[in-house]
Amino acid sequence: MNRAKITVVLVEDDPAVRQRFKASINRHPELEWVGEAANVRDGKALVLEACPRVLLVDLGLPDGSGLEVISEVARKLPETEIMVVSMFGDEGHVIQAIEAGASGYILKDTDDASLAEHIIQLCDGGSPMSPMIARHLLKRMHQGSQSSSYTTTSGEQLDGIALTPREMQLLKLLARGYTYREVAEDLAVSSHTVNSHIKNLYRKLSVNTKNEAVYEATRQGLLDIRTLG
Repeated sequence: MNRAKITVVLVEDDPAVRQRFKASINRHPELEWVGEAANVRDGKALVLEACPRVLLVDLGLPDGSGLEVISEVARKLPETEIMVVSMFGDEGHVIQAIEAGASGYILKDTDDASLAEHIIQLCDGGSPMSPMIARHLLKRMHQGSQSSSYTTTSGEQLDGIALTPREMQLLKLLARGYTYREVAEDLAVSSHTVNSHIKNLYRKLSVNTKNEAVYEATRQGLLDIRTLG
């Protein structure tokens, strides 16, 4: 059975960008364009009314910051996935967006085919990011690792980052090759709960895929794949 189409809303003030993204999304059989807005006020109203699966949002809007939209949607519509699409790729904007509730961050020059792939990846529990954005986060992680370390109640330690017991349990299942659906079945939780844990895990490890998560956790000494069976 085919899954329902992924509904998408865009909040962006540049008409040319809105038109390009709309055309790209309409061409993809798994995506459905729901609507667009050009400012913070209209963007909030549209998203709260449409309740899309995915919100794409710019940060520089004429009547304020896209961070306002992100914060409100993350609070009121927790099942809506949020991805920033922006000209700003500096570390400050990236961190602010993630802290506000965004799970993905790509630059506006992303090509049309990649845009659709990023949206689908976001809904599958990933945290898609442009390569330059990922480098910013890795840099921040490495800087943080020089100044602090934390240990979870179950003893797992990662420089500057603590993983909860549930995140460690999920990580071990991913390392065994489980799909997100199989993880949900094994843990007896919903797919939305799994997606939430995965987003937190990816954010803490500064990775975008489960293979990267397993690799990074192994490199940091959190995971010993030889013991997984």
